Amino acid sequence: MGFLDKVLGNASEVNVEDIQTEFAPILANGETVVMAYKVIRDMFVFTNKRLVLVDKQGLTGKKVDYHSLPYKSITHFAVETSGHFDMDAELKLWISSLREPIVKELKKGTDVVGIQKILAEYVLK
Repeated sequence: MGFLDKVLGNASEVNVEDIQTEFAPILANGETVVMAYKVIRDMFVFTNKRLVLVDKQGLTGKKVDYHSLPYKSITHFAVETSGHFDMDAELKLWISSLREPIVKELKKGTDVVGIQKILAEYVLK
């Protein structure tokens, strides 16, 4: 992840094995990390059971908010690919209890097809 991506808040893919180890204390029995993305200090982690939005707060980032979204609460989703003038891809998630979607920017080159496939696999069960 380059400095410009960090400043712009673009997400980049994170090593799944590293996240599996880091998240081991909060994962349910049989829960595994499938894909993870990082935006500066924050992350969104796709597991086989839920989507975890991680918000590191404060100057040191020691205070962390873990927001778990079971896939069954995602009513629909959209993934917009990057273009010639708009260099970023975008992920939108509509949650049954929220009126507005959760929107995440993804840097150019992010596996948007893979994200759609994971969401389709778990949301459309």
